[in-house]
Amino acid sequence: MPTLDRRDDVFLLDLGDGENRFHPDWLSSVESALDEVESADGPRALVTTATGKFYSNGLDLDWLAAHGDRYHDYVVGVHRLFARMLSAPVITVAAMRGHAFAAGAMLSLAHDFRVMRADRGFWCLPEADINIPFTPGMSALIQARLTPSTAHEAMTTARRYGGHDAASAAVVDHAVDDEAVVPTALRIAREQAGKAGRTLATIKSRMYASALRTLRDEENPLG
Repeated sequence: MPTLDRRDDVFLLDLGDGENRFHPDWLSSVESALDEVESADGPRALVTTATGKFYSNGLDLDWLAAHGDRYHDYVVGVHRLFARMLSAPVITVAAMRGHAFAAGAMLSLAHDFRVMRADRGFWCLPEADINIPFTPGMSALIQARLTPSTAHEAMTTARRYGGHDAASAAVVDHAVDDEAVVPTALRIAREQAGKAGRTLATIKSRMYASALRTLRDEENPLG
């Protein structure tokens, strides 16, 4: 399960050491961590990372298969997390030392910055290959954070981007050696920690107003 640690002005949220799929308990744990970050005083920023093979493998499809009657509420919860990260009142940095797939890749896009391991791991939106269409909220998030050409390629071809390819396509901001992923993310976060607060949240909310409206549409999250 996710664990939160604080290093001076930077909160470090470890998403786990497994596939870090979006089980409801996992989502609740991440939300609780965000509560703590947002309620803290003074300069602060957030880095998310993971210690296993995956940054996150996205939706918990096994749980969904066993709880089909809760699909609507589950999607609303996933969208809520994306919207909350996208509009967070602190600078957020995803430090990806492992694979980021599907909703896990989308979660990284909801961060302000992304650092990825250069030599191993993929960033991928596999929905076209696994026959699961993007929700309107997911589409809005992806298109808000990627260039039109990259969003089109990533969404329609399910391309697996390695670190250098992801950096070239501006999917991530930095592709670095494994041992530099978290330190690079911490440096970015530390440099921007003083911007935390209401003004930053307002800037993000206005910048991504359209995507946030779609993500927050709880009445019709599936389109």
